[in-house]
Amino acid sequence: MLRALALMAALAASGWAQLPRGFYPWWDQPIVKNLHLSDAQSREIRTIVREYRARLIEQRASLEKAESELQFLFDDDNIDTKRANQAIEDLANARLNLTRTFSQLALRLRVVLTPDQWRDLQKRREQIQEQRREFRQQQKK
Repeated sequence: MLRALALMAALAASGWAQLPRGFYPWWDQPIVKNLHLSDAQSREIRTIVREYRARLIEQRASLEKAESELQFLFDDDNIDTKRANQAIEDLANARLNLTRTFSQLALRLRVVLTPDQWRDLQKRREQIQEQRREFRQQQKK
């Protein structure tokens, strides 16, 4: 079960650029431990994540395939614009599908949380983002 959640987090993180702003895999991070979820909430979250797991894996693979195909066509000395335009459409659709599915997952998970848990989660997300910004700035120096 933990392996499935870890895989889900990895998939979500690897597709981070395609996700709507503000979405992140909070359900599999230390942050979730301090939300004071009930046993029923924890079970429901695990069930929902498990339900979406295979679909997200497939959609992430489709996205990677579409990215690779487009890169292959761009790297060709003789660009076939018809194939390249189709590859662009395929890539856009793969990103759309992944974003839609992840957003649906996020919505299902959001409904499990109480309003107070959600507000707490948002505050923590902002703190984590600020810490990451500060870390990146320090690394640039």
